[in-house]
Amino acid sequence: MNSNMENYQNEMDAPRVLDSSVAATLMRNVYYWMAGALTITGLTAMLVFRTPALMNLIFSNSAVLLGLLIGEIVLVMILSGAINRMSFSTATIMFLVYSVLNGLTLSSIFVLYTEGSIASTFFISAGMFGALAIYGSATKRDLSGIGRFLFMALIGLIIATVVNIFMHSPMLYWITTFAGVFIFAGLTAWDAQKIQELVGQAGEVNEATQKMALLGSLTLYLDFINLFLYLLRIFGKRR
Repeated sequence: MNSNMENYQNEMDAPRVLDSSVAATLMRNVYYWMAGALTITGLTAMLVFRTPALMNLIFSNSAVLLGLLIGEIVLVMILSGAINRMSFSTATIMFLVYSVLNGLTLSSIFVLYTEGSIASTFFISAGMFGALAIYGSATKRDLSGIGRFLFMALIGLIIATVVNIFMHSPMLYWITTFAGVFIFAGLTAWDAQKIQELVGQAGEVNEATQKMALLGSLTLYLDFINLFLYLLRIFGKRR
């Protein structure tokens, strides 16, 4: 996904008259679409949790759950790698479908944690995410070096998480938890800065720049979801 955002950077290198209102419109759209996708994910998760038949269908059948997880990965890969070759409406529909699929799988958190702790952790995540996004968008410091380091750390986090599936080490569980919070906090600021820079170079609101903003929205959506899930490990109260 990061490489695809860089492709947009290259496409916008040609000199043009920049309009601050265009950048403001695209940046608003980034956060509107992200908020909409998060709302769809949350409502879907709650609906599934309150529908025993759906919970049973998803979590008592490993094939269904695996299919949903694979579907999510495929959608993200297609969106991040082929969004230039699809229409904006198609990309939007795929983003919405992804947010629904994510809601289906995330409904499991309502089984593991109390609804009150999920709600409080969501607001903690929202406040933290907002502060980091504002910092990333406003700071004059170049965060690209930190971002590349965090991206490599994310790969290590994924490997450690997979290893701990077999080790069941409480210590490694908490190490990956706090590392996950740190990594996605940093990635949030970095991604917000990259998106701000890209929309700032947009000469107009058109199909291409709308897709760029949508891809940025997906990036921040994923940052928020992961930050929330790692914070939930810390603040969530088990049932």
